Amino acid sequence: MSAALTLFHSPRTRSSTTLILLEELGVPYEVHLLDMMVKGEHRKPEYLAINPMGKVPAIRHGDTIVTEQVAIALYLADAFPQARLAPPIGDPLRGAYLRWLVFYAAAFEPAIADKAAGVQAANEAMMPYGNFDRMLDVVSGHLTASGPWWLGETFSAADVIWGSGLTWTTMFKIVPEHAGIRAYTDRVNARPAAAAARKRDEALQAQLEKARG
Repeated sequence: MSAALTLFHSPRTRSSTTLILLEELGVPYEVHLLDMMVKGEHRKPEYLAINPMGKVPAIRHGDTIVTEQVAIALYLADAFPQARLAPPIGDPLRGAYLRWLVFYAAAFEPAIADKAAGVQAANEAMMPYGNFDRMLDVVSGHLTASGPWWLGETFSAADVIWGSGLTWTTMFKIVPEHAGIRAYTDRVNARPAAAAARKRDEALQAQLEKARG
């Protein structure tokens, strides 16, 4: 019997990406719902014992706790190899897979956060992403050269992360939407797992609102 898998989740947040990933994996999981906006449950001791940063997502898989969106993607895709969402060790695509998932966390997200906050890098050499335009050129150039998926013909957990990230950053006009990005996010969002996750997320949001009275 496989270990129980729980997602600590708040709807319409970064953990919605992990919800999509779980649907792509097709494995049983439970959702531990957190009301972050009204009740601040992510700041209560019970959850801080799971993630001291008070952030979502987090997962518990048996006795293992994993936080950080990209770390969760790496962990789950390897934990459930039958879903074929991660090139295995020895596969020529493994290096690119790791590179682009780490690039998302180490360069894309910091650049997006600074852009949204209006922060201008004083010293590009000290920034993990250099500057925003260079980072975005790298991302756009990769999308142009690859396709239909982030690793070419192979759909992977990298597409769940990048597809979701580019969807919300273009929605909020942080990343300019060009034809290549739109075509890519449309492909990712058209997958049945993405549709199922959106439906469940809305149901969970309604559950939260009902519980608030």
